[in-house]
Amino acid sequence: MRLAILAILVMSSASLLLRADLAAGESPGEQLADASEEVKVASRPMAHPIAILPLKERGREVDGVGQKLSDLLFASMVSDPNLLLVEREEFDQVINEAELNLSAMVDPNQAIAVGRLTGAKLLVTGSVFQTDEELFAIAKIISTETTRVVGASVSVPVDESMDKLARQLASKVIGLIDQNANTLIAPEPEPNVFVKEFQQKHKDQPLPSVAFRITERHLNAPTIDPAVETELSILMSQCGFKVFGDTQDNALKPDLIISGEAISEFASRRKGLVSVKARVELKAVTSATGEVVVVDRQTDMALGLAEQITAKDALQNCAAKIARRMLPKLAAQTNR
Repeated sequence: MRLAILAILVMSSASLLLRADLAAGESPGEQLADASEEVKVASRPMAHPIAILPLKERGREVDGVGQKLSDLLFASMVSDPNLLLVEREEFDQVINEAELNLSAMVDPNQAIAVGRLTGAKLLVTGSVFQTDEELFAIAKIISTETTRVVGASVSVPVDESMDKLARQLASKVIGLIDQNANTLIAPEPEPNVFVKEFQQKHKDQPLPSVAFRITERHLNAPTIDPAVETELSILMSQCGFKVFGDTQDNALKPDLIISGEAISEFASRRKGLVSVKARVELKAVTSATGEVVVVDRQTDMALGLAEQITAKDALQNCAAKIARRMLPKLAAQTNR
């Protein structure tokens, strides 16, 4: 009975939407095709930030093919609304600044550091080689969170277009990501779980008092309320830290000052959804001596309907991940 009522409601809603779009000038076929695509997208997992690296060339026959194939692979995958591809120029810049030496076959253990710096949750790498009659491409999908690896391979005749090879490889890579999302993408730990574990471990330990001096901005738009400071304040208060407000105009002297910078930036818009990138860099310094006790940084992405709110979600994600690493270190400093 409930299913029947639900079906009637869904059909009624679809009918109303169809009439509205017909009034706007769209044909029934166009609207039904769009609706079908939306249902298909909605049924898939949340978007995953992905970075595509050049494929390693194995043999003189494929000299220069690796970069071209990775560019075509990017072009084939970028239109998928379930994927958020990190721009190659931005990825290279971050890696170069961090002085990480990435070959085409990334070390899974190094992938975690890459993900933290770039926001990419998955890396696509691999190789390309040629036999007498066929051109082969092998792709590895590496999780920057769990270091799990899955692979795919495709081939085409040597005289076939490289675009066809890239499209076949893209299709297999996207399929593998969909099929293995639960093992490739680490589930976000619930904040209350982290708080309970921290409280249990440090229940009899005095924790330092803290204050924040974090600048936060969303590029090309005004920033409303500090998302990073809010997230840190909530988590640290729940864990037992004493959190001070504005300490510059009063006599309060917190044990630690957590300072840094947080920025967010519009990334892309697809099918009404906006993606935003964020980066947060923080350090904890003792008020008494100025000693830097903890330094950390995090890059992340978020997907939503409104740019400003999505930007806050991305910054909040960064702050929560940093807090899970930083708070145990601050507690250990207190013990020392």
